[in-house]
Amino acid sequence: QVQLVESGGGLVQAGGSLRLSCAASGSLFSINAMGWYRQAPGKQRELVASITRSRSTNYADSVKGRFTISSDSAKNTVYLQMNSLLPEDTAVYYCKAVANSGFYWGQGTQVTVSS
Repeated sequence: QVQLVESGGGLVQAGGSLRLSCAASGSLFSINAMGWYRQAPGKQRELVASITRSRSTNYADSVKGRFTISSDSAKNTVYLQMNSLLPEDTAVYYCKAVANSGFYWGQGTQVTVSS
C-alpha cells in the first residue's frame, strides 16, 4: 500500500507561480513512477507530468517549459513547480503513484489561476 498527500495548491494571479508537493508513505520500494494529473470542471483527468525511479520525466505539451517535476528521495516527496501560470491551468491537481501493487491517488489539491 502507498499513501499520498498533496499540498501547495491555492489561488494565484496569471503569470504567478506555485509549487505542489506530494509526500509518499507506505511501500515506497514498490513505486516505479509518480505523476501529477489535473482535472478541470467538466473535463477528463489529464496527465500533467511524470517522473520515473530513474528520474526520467515526461510533460504534457501544454505545460512544457512552464512546469517542472522533481523528486527528493530523502523526503519521499515529488514536487511540481508551476511557473507562468495561466487561467486554463485552473484545476484540481492529483498525485499518482505507479507501484508493483497497483495505482494510488492522493486526495487532490485545488489550483486556481485568476486572470
